[in-house]
Amino acid sequence: MKKTGGTARVYIIGAGFAGRKLAQEIKAKAILGTVVAFLDDDPAKIGKQIEGIPVLGPIRDVARLLRMNPADEAIIAIPSASKEYLSELYGILKNAGFQRIRILPGISQIIEGDAHLIQTRSIDPQDLLGRTPVTVNLKESLAYLRGKRVLVTGAGGSIGSELCRQLLSGGASRLYLFGHGENSIYLIDRELRLLQEEGVGEKATIVPIIGDLKDRDYIHYILGRLKADVIFHTAAYKHVPMMEENAVAAIENNLFGTKNLVDAAKAGGAGSFVHITTDKAVDPVSVYGASKYLCEKLVLAAASSDRRFMVVRFGNVLGSRGSIMLLFQKQIEKGGPVTVTHPDMRRWFMTIPEACSLVLKAGGVGENGSLYLLDMGDPVYIKDLAEQMIRFYGFEPGRDIRIEYSGTRPGERLDERLWAEDEEPLPTEFNRILKVRRRFPPEGAAANVDLPELIRRLEPIVRLTPRREEEYRSSALLNRLLREAIPSMRGSAPPDSGGIAPEIPFPGPSLPESRRLVFTA
Repeated sequence: MKKTGGTARVYIIGAGFAGRKLAQEIKAKAILGTVVAFLDDDPAKIGKQIEGIPVLGPIRDVARLLRMNPADEAIIAIPSASKEYLSELYGILKNAGFQRIRILPGISQIIEGDAHLIQTRSIDPQDLLGRTPVTVNLKESLAYLRGKRVLVTGAGGSIGSELCRQLLSGGASRLYLFGHGENSIYLIDRELRLLQEEGVGEKATIVPIIGDLKDRDYIHYILGRLKADVIFHTAAYKHVPMMEENAVAAIENNLFGTKNLVDAAKAGGAGSFVHITTDKAVDPVSVYGASKYLCEKLVLAAASSDRRFMVVRFGNVLGSRGSIMLLFQKQIEKGGPVTVTHPDMRRWFMTIPEACSLVLKAGGVGENGSLYLLDMGDPVYIKDLAEQMIRFYGFEPGRDIRIEYSGTRPGERLDERLWAEDEEPLPTEFNRILKVRRRFPPEGAAANVDLPELIRRLEPIVRLTPRREEEYRSSALLNRLLREAIPSMRGSAPPDSGGIAPEIPFPGPSLPESRRLVFTA
């Protein structure tokens, strides 16, 4: 690599507030590199100097000249850039020969112009795929958490860890990182402390906690000690086919773990409880979906006059740990093939930062006992996602990397639904946050789950009970009880049958046009 004065040569893409902040930081820490120039398309900035650094442009023309003498690194510092513009920039910079391309997070994560170099990361497919995320003013959204003690379960997971990053800017007095996996909690704890050291967010006291939601006595003990004001519950087993094969573990962890947390939150005085759920909880056909369906009902039933319990539902997120994107990436890196279950399978996707920003917003504005739905836009064919990722890595689908169809697995269906037939999503005054209400009373006893009775019947399956030992860990009994209680489960095949659930008709666009709100920036 060619260097200037022994340090990397850096071009900052975007001469706005974020770019200027990064330039100041790189200049102060000369060991990180030397900023050669800003690249910008704004005619009012081109030809001038900012922080003593020239502003060159237009970006496409300058990048074309750089091909003859490629620089070491480009940092895209345009937090408000659309997905389409980022994709165009990435192509330009890649063709210009930059050896490393980094990006700042979206504008919703940059608080009042306070951008930091430590927030940059290598650009990846999730930055270029899907729709442009909504801009959420985090400082305003998190005002309700100032001075509060905030607990995040599953803090080491994809959603939980991003919630924690954004919560750094909320002014919370304490941030409790609760999780079962020692290594994942260690990693997010270390990351948050490093972010704080570099000036990101406010000085909340960070407290890592290793624990298991299934341990009822411990959960009651620890919540009694922590005195958490607000709980964001993200912890869950999530992999659909794996949970079909480990059905008892799914119910034990997701349903009974959530019950332990809800009971402890009520006893321990938590003022707000925000439960994260999934589109797979809608008319569930998998054990995972059934566990989240029951969790929704459990949390909403816990609402009381002095405590707010609410549920936030959304679909898939791009780039989550164990997600299809990471699988595709590994398959592409080894030369293919890329495996897609079915050419017609499609899912709703949004970025993890956008989902978390909206969850935090909903936690502040949501009403007690209410279910909220994040507007996911339009569903994406998994086949199209695979093709876009192949192209991101510089290959042509079918020619360089082939796509193979492996067939749907137990618990999967071609389309997921965001709301059930007896639910209606209504716009709120908050962009991309919808409130779900029941459209009509459910018909028949089978449509109305007697949750306390079902939990009573499930308990000997997950907990060894005297004189009922034959029921312990019985997946056959568990599946029978779920099918009796949840109508949509009755057509699904049990794990040992080798079948899959029948398709539920796709409900159309994410929102009927008559119920859409048009928002302006």
